[in-house]
Amino acid sequence: QVQLVESGGGLVQAGGSLRLSCAASGRIFSINAMGWYRRVLGNQRELVAVISSGGNTNYADSAKDRFTISRDNAKNTVYLQMNSLKPEDTAVYYCNVRLRTGRGPEYDYWGQGTQVTVSS
Repeated sequence: QVQLVESGGGLVQAGGSLRLSCAASGRIFSINAMGWYRRVLGNQRELVAVISSGGNTNYADSAKDRFTISRDNAKNTVYLQMNSLKPEDTAVYYCNVRLRTGRGPEYDYWGQGTQVTVSS
């Protein structure tokens, strides 16, 4: 099967930086888009940033100019560099990977989530 392992969350002061990583492993035939979502307690999960297999990126307005998404296809890993963090960025961050495990359809896989807490 497929496993997504996230790392890099933690506690940081406002204005600080964190870098999240998410590595996919297992029975992977091909990977399409990779992205990051977040959920603030009590709210729905929301898109933060996504990157296509070709490297095209899309960001939520709240992440533009502060966050950068990137991927290393050789390592099946997606990153989220977060700068100028604000208390409102506090959330559980989840990676999402759309991939094929064979020649069939694509499916979305989710990481276990990593807590990011920004103190004021």
